[in-house]
Amino acid sequence: MSDKPSDERAGDCQERAGRVDPPNVQGDLVRVAGAMNQAEAEFVQALLLEEGIPSMLRRTRGFDVPDMLAAGPRDVMVPEAAHAAAREVLLQAEIVRDQPNPVTPPPGPLAALPARAVRRLLQFMRIYRPS
Repeated sequence: MSDKPSDERAGDCQERAGRVDPPNVQGDLVRVAGAMNQAEAEFVQALLLEEGIPSMLRRTRGFDVPDMLAAGPRDVMVPEAAHAAAREVLLQAEIVRDQPNPVTPPPGPLAALPARAVRRLLQFMRIYRPS
């Protein structure tokens, strides 16, 4: 087998490179969206490319096992210069939300359970003395 790409594949790469806006390629890569699997991530990547925004896929931390193949969550990464534009595209497509989901503690005595457990552990280890 030859290491050179076929003419068809080389033409596809040149076509994709022609769609990217030059100002959008500057800066470090930042996470703009998450996807549940590789197919979903490639869909998001195609949406961004249609708007001239280059992107890269990365396996989400903790799911970087090669045996998972296309399964497992992916992070969609874009250059810093294109982050605002990419976020706007994904907001219009309703892929990401404008505001993150608020995290609320459970109501009642369960809300203080972690603090009590840590306090008792520290008391047991004689690090913390109650006042």
